[in-house]
Amino acid sequence: MDTPGQVVSHLSRNLLALRHVRNLTQEALAKTAGVPRSTIANLESGNGNPSLTVLLKVSNALEVPLDELLASPRAKVRKWEKSELASQSAGRGITIRSLITERMPEELLNVMEFAPGGSMRGSPHLPGTREYFTCLGGEVTIFVAGERYDLAAGDVLAFPGNLPHSYRNPDTHRPAHGVSAVILARSGV
Repeated sequence: MDTPGQVVSHLSRNLLALRHVRNLTQEALAKTAGVPRSTIANLESGNGNPSLTVLLKVSNALEVPLDELLASPRAKVRKWEKSELASQSAGRGITIRSLITERMPEELLNVMEFAPGGSMRGSPHLPGTREYFTCLGGEVTIFVAGERYDLAAGDVLAFPGNLPHSYRNPDTHRPAHGVSAVILARSGV
């Protein structure tokens, strides 16, 4: 069992690591959690003595369970078999599955598999969202606000995710596949 001093140390280290992984400033995390910035600074420096309410607000803002803030370091390794991964059909002849199996609050990372001739319309996002598509195999044509972009394996296209966009495999004989990374605009920040 950890001593109170060890729990404070775990909280300090875990909070700092989680905030950095999510690319949040102390101010942004404090605002989302509804606590003063000084509270976040004190927790990260190991000088805080937070109430359970404050800890719950911070864990909710980071979208992690409370024990992840307080736990000692441990290897968090898990393997998922392909059969365990959820996928969904989209458009005509396109299968999408998440590249990351755990929730990332401000990012969508998906593998897209295009059947020969497959196509779909992209989902519009908030202004300020950036979308990146990397073609991994075959060819993919992406239309953004009426402009056509042809991508071959290895090509990357970046564009504002709030603009109308669509995807298409122009090859009617071979499949194509790629990775879509959407960095969501934060609402209310």
